[in-house]
Amino acid sequence: METPIRNIAIIAHVDHGKTTLVDHILRQSGTFGSHEHVEERYMDSMDLEKERGITIAAKNASFVYKGVKVNIVDTPGHSDFGGEVERILDMVDGAILLVDASEGPLPQTRFVLQKALQQNLKVMVCVNKIDRPDARIKEVVDEVFSLFVDLDANDEQAEFTTIFTVARDGIAVMDPDKLSEGKDLRPLLDYIVDHFPPPKVDHEGSLQLLVANLGYNDYVGRLAVGRVRSGKIKVGDEVLIAHEKSNEKFKVTALFAFKASEQVAVQEVTAGDIGVVAGLKEISIGDTLTSVTDPRPLPRLRVDEPTVGILVSVNNSPLAGKEGKMVTSRNIKERLERERLVNVAIRVEDTKDADTWKVLGRGELQLGVMLEQMRREGFEVLVSKPTVIFREEGGHKLEPMELAVVDVAESFTGVVAQKMGERKGIMSHMENKGSGRVRMTFRIPARGLIGYRSEFLTDTRGTGLLNTQFEGYESYKGPIQARVTGRLVSDRSGKSTAYALWKLEERGRMFIQAGDTVYEGMVVGDYNKAGEIMVNVTREKQLTNVRTTSADEAIRLTPVKPKTLEEAMEWISDEELVEVTPKSIRIRCRELDQNKRKR
Repeated sequence: METPIRNIAIIAHVDHGKTTLVDHILRQSGTFGSHEHVEERYMDSMDLEKERGITIAAKNASFVYKGVKVNIVDTPGHSDFGGEVERILDMVDGAILLVDASEGPLPQTRFVLQKALQQNLKVMVCVNKIDRPDARIKEVVDEVFSLFVDLDANDEQAEFTTIFTVARDGIAVMDPDKLSEGKDLRPLLDYIVDHFPPPKVDHEGSLQLLVANLGYNDYVGRLAVGRVRSGKIKVGDEVLIAHEKSNEKFKVTALFAFKASEQVAVQEVTAGDIGVVAGLKEISIGDTLTSVTDPRPLPRLRVDEPTVGILVSVNNSPLAGKEGKMVTSRNIKERLERERLVNVAIRVEDTKDADTWKVLGRGELQLGVMLEQMRREGFEVLVSKPTVIFREEGGHKLEPMELAVVDVAESFTGVVAQKMGERKGIMSHMENKGSGRVRMTFRIPARGLIGYRSEFLTDTRGTGLLNTQFEGYESYKGPIQARVTGRLVSDRSGKSTAYALWKLEERGRMFIQAGDTVYEGMVVGDYNKAGEIMVNVTREKQLTNVRTTSADEAIRLTPVKPKTLEEAMEWISDEELVEVTPKSIRIRCRELDQNKRKR
C-alpha cells in the first residue's frame, strides 16, 4: 500500500509570512524531534536570504500528517524571482495563498495567484497576522475575492475556503473572532490533507519526470528535482533525457526524496511524489526524464521573458586581483554559464569583446543578488548600469512597463506623485487606508524605476513601501531625465586623508572614508552640480611653524554610509562602472584617463 501524497505550494507577496508559516507547519507535524534545535526561518538556508529576510530560491520540504505525505514548496515573493514561482507551480496540485490581514493583496499576490489559476490549481486563502492592531480582516477577504474575479477565476476556484492564522505563534482558526481559542495549526493541516486533491498520476504508464529545479551534491554530482508524472524511477534504471533539441541516455546512480527539507536516499520514487535524481552530466530545467523503450517527453516549461540587462566584464582597474581569487575571463564565463543552468529567468549572451558578457534578468534585485553571490565566492567583476530591453514591432519601439503600488504616509504623497510623474508614471488609483497611510497605483516604464528605489526611501524617510510587477510592453514613452548631480573624480592614486576630504565636503557627498585606497579615474563622491570635477583626496596638511587655535581645530568628517551593490548600480550612469570585489564596492569612470575622457 503506497502512502497517499499531497503536493502544495505556499504563494504570497514578499513579507507576508510564508517562510514562518512553513517553519511552524514542519514543527507541529512532528517533523522535528522535541530535542532538536531548529533555527528561525529554517527554510531560508542561503546566507543572503537570512540577511535580507527574503526568500530568493524556492525550497522543497515534506512532512507526514495523519498518514499522508505532504510535499510543500516555499516560493519567493519578489517579482524578480518570478521564474522560480512559475516552474515550482508545475510540481504541485494546490496552493495556499497567504495574505497579510492589514496590507491585503499587493502586486505580487496578484502575480502569483494569476500563475496558480492559469495552472488550474486548487487555491486556499490564508489571512495571516490577524493579531495586528491595524488588521482589516473583513475588507481583506473581500479584496481577495475581488482579485479572484478580476483574474477570471472559474466558479470552482472562486469558492475558496479562508483560514485565519498568526504564523509567528503557529495558530490557525476558522473564525477570526475565536482567535483566543486557537492552540495550533491543526485546522490548516486538516484542510491540506482532507481537501487538497491528490496528484493526478498514471502508476502503470511510461516514466515521465519534468525537471523543475537543479542542484549539486559534492558526492553524486548534478541533481535534477521534479515530480514523477507517471510510472516510477529506480536506482540503476537506464533513462532517457529529452533535451530541447536532442535525447541522451544515462543511468540513475542515486535517488533522493524530501524529509523535512533534508534529502534522504531512497531506492525508488513513484508517480505523484517529488524526487531528486543523480547521475546526469548535462541537464537543463524543462527537460523530461522518460522511458528509453517508450519515450513520452512533456511540453517544456516556459517563463516570462527577461526585461533588464547588464554588462559584466573582467575587472581591469589598478586594484584588480588584490582582493578576489576568481578574476580571469574563463572563471567568470564558467560561473555565468552555471547560473544560467540553475536559473531559468537569467540569460547570458556573448558580446564583441571576449572579456564582456550581457546578462539579462527580471530586475535589478535578481541581478544584484547574483552578483552578491559571485562576490562572496571570490569573484571580481565590472558591472554596467542596468538597462531595459526594448522591442521592435511593426516599426514601433516598445518598452517594458511596470505596475507600481506605493504605500506611504499622507505627508509624502506629494513628493512621490511628483517624482513618479517626472519618470513618466501615470497614477491609475489612489485610496486612503485610514491610519494616515495612502496607497497609490502607477503605470510606469521599467526604466523610470531604475535608480529610484533608494531615492524613494530617502523621500519617505524609510517608511514607504514600493512594490512593482511587470505589466507587458507598450510604445516608447520618450526620454526620462537621468541623474542631475555630477561626480567627484580622483586625479591620482594613493590613500585618502581626512584633511583632503574635509576640504571637499562642501562640494558634495563623499563615497569614501579617510584611509581608503583610491586610483586615478575612481569616483569618490557625488558632486552637487552637474558635470565632473577632478579632485585630490590624498592631500596632506602642510606643516608650518605658526600655531593658532583656529588652525589646529579638530577635523570632523560627516559619516559615510558605504553604498550597497544595488545602490551603486542605481547611482551610476552609462559613463561609469561598478567595480565589485569580495571586500569592496567602488564606482569608477568607464575611461580612467582624464585626457581620453575629454576627447
